[in-house]
Amino acid sequence: MAAGMGHGARGSMRSLQRDRAVLDQKVRRDTLRRMIGFARPYRVGLVVFLTAVILDAIIVVINPLIVRRIINIIQPPTRHVAYQSHATTEIVQLALFAALLAVFDAGLTLLQRRTSAAIGEGLIYDMRSKVFRHIQAMPISFFSRTQTGALVSRLNNDIIGAQQAFTDLLSNVVGNIVVVVLVLFAMFVMSWQITLVALLLVPVFLIPAKTMGERLGRIFREGMGLNAEMNMVMQERFNVAGAMLVKLFGRPKEEASAFDTKAARVRDIGIKQAMYSRIYFVGLGLTAALATAFAYGFGGVAVINGTIGAGTVVAMTMYLQRLYSPLTQLSSLHVDLMSAIVSFERLFEVLDLEPMISQAPDAVAIPEGPARLEFTDVGFAYPAAEEVSLASLEAVSVLERTGRNEVLHDLSFSVEPGTLVALVGPSGAGKTSISSLIPRLYDPTQGTVSINGLDLRTATTASIVDTVGVVTQDAHMFHDSLRANLLYARPEATEAELHEALASAQILELVQSLPNGLDTVVGERGYRLSGGEKQRVALARLLLKAPRVVVLDEATAHLDADSEAAVQRALAATLAGRTSVVIAHRLSTIRDADEILVIAGGRIVDRGDHETLLERGGLYRDLYDTQFATQIATLPAGSADSTT
Repeated sequence: MAAGMGHGARGSMRSLQRDRAVLDQKVRRDTLRRMIGFARPYRVGLVVFLTAVILDAIIVVINPLIVRRIINIIQPPTRHVAYQSHATTEIVQLALFAALLAVFDAGLTLLQRRTSAAIGEGLIYDMRSKVFRHIQAMPISFFSRTQTGALVSRLNNDIIGAQQAFTDLLSNVVGNIVVVVLVLFAMFVMSWQITLVALLLVPVFLIPAKTMGERLGRIFREGMGLNAEMNMVMQERFNVAGAMLVKLFGRPKEEASAFDTKAARVRDIGIKQAMYSRIYFVGLGLTAALATAFAYGFGGVAVINGTIGAGTVVAMTMYLQRLYSPLTQLSSLHVDLMSAIVSFERLFEVLDLEPMISQAPDAVAIPEGPARLEFTDVGFAYPAAEEVSLASLEAVSVLERTGRNEVLHDLSFSVEPGTLVALVGPSGAGKTSISSLIPRLYDPTQGTVSINGLDLRTATTASIVDTVGVVTQDAHMFHDSLRANLLYARPEATEAELHEALASAQILELVQSLPNGLDTVVGERGYRLSGGEKQRVALARLLLKAPRVVVLDEATAHLDADSEAAVQRALAATLAGRTSVVIAHRLSTIRDADEILVIAGGRIVDRGDHETLLERGGLYRDLYDTQFATQIATLPAGSADSTT
């Protein structure tokens, strides 16, 4: 009995500490329909689960009746032999029935837990998988705007809150309604006077409990916010870049002090939570104890007067212990239901964000053979905030409404099979925007980007991925082994193919010198590798993929002469025979380009080879004098430019 009451008390406390602000939320008409859609695959399990809940609630009501009957039997007005024999038989039967009921109830409890876990975890899996796949389909601008923590929260907290609508909430509602109805019916039948007076104590507890629950809810929300702040600090300071920044600026004491302040606030709010929670349990127990004391007093007098039996008094007190927690939970049903609905709506608002890049129904594969890349009258503007993001994912109250600003204007150029085109220009000119259109990270707002005459908007996603390979300035590495990072490009690659790619990228010798070789873990974002090593591993990964079109954003980091030479040899192997577009930061790459496009203000302002553009002067000559001429000293012997 005590265990049952404790479980019910915890459930009712959770109900009271819910954020009552959810009652102000407007529910969309199709939310309930979509919620039911998630539960439809589990309808058989839900029926089994609810049946077990109802039967368990009925057993809760039956047990006091058994106790009542046993007590009334052992206190008869007479004790003749015939009665004793009959009473003994009945008591044994009741005891056996109680034992069987206990075994049956234990089985029901296990069945409830099994079905609840299967339904709950199944729903979590379905929702997480759907949201994860949907988020992966979002454009890059979505990830550049949203907070990673907010996305993780949707995949964890909101999904668990939504799942509870079909397990905890549903079982509590059904079970509590059955218990309250049957308990009140049984109590009224046994003694309507005691029942009415006992019910008068409900508001005495419920009204203060609701007030305290609202305060407890605010404390819980504040605690969640403080924990989130503390976790954010740890996340930022415990990664390599954050830890390095703290050390370089000599701020460990200040960081420790700031963290201590946040941790102390979490500690203080935790103490408040513990005290308010305990006050709730004490209040619920006190109310039940007062009601029990009244039932014993009033019922005891009635027993002496011969109005009711002693067994009835004991049964009434047992029912009172089972009455208050379900009533408290049912009083907060609307808040619980709205909390679950809000969790679903927060998931649905993410799912309702339409991916801007999707495969056309009639998409075809890019034609085989050497790849020819062509831009025709291309204009491009990055999507506006409301097209790709949500205010709640950016930690702002309202999304900025700046509209689309065009960053590329009327671009037309082609890259013939096996040739290299270098993009040069000042920062912000539009070079990265051009490179983002080739693997179809975005679609142009006007004009077409095509490979072998096929508009990429009509090409299959798989063929684009197979055809186009990209290496960014800061190539990302997962916190995994070198082998796993390489196989990400082609999971079926053999050991010999891995070694061949590493050799072409000029890094095989280094990998073989490592104690664990290809099984060496590279660390978060590849921080255990030097800049040159990381670039060459990224190039090896690209070589393993063997794309027909290569898009390369050269790293701007300064490398020593040996690393620079190794990277240049790796680049030569990577670009050889492939249609290549390079955002060039190295003079050697620019000099080797078949054509150089000078980009400024989102337009092609000049084009030609290195010597022609130098002779022509203009922006390219300015860029050469300010950015590239200083690199001549680092070029391999005999390759220095003679046109300075």
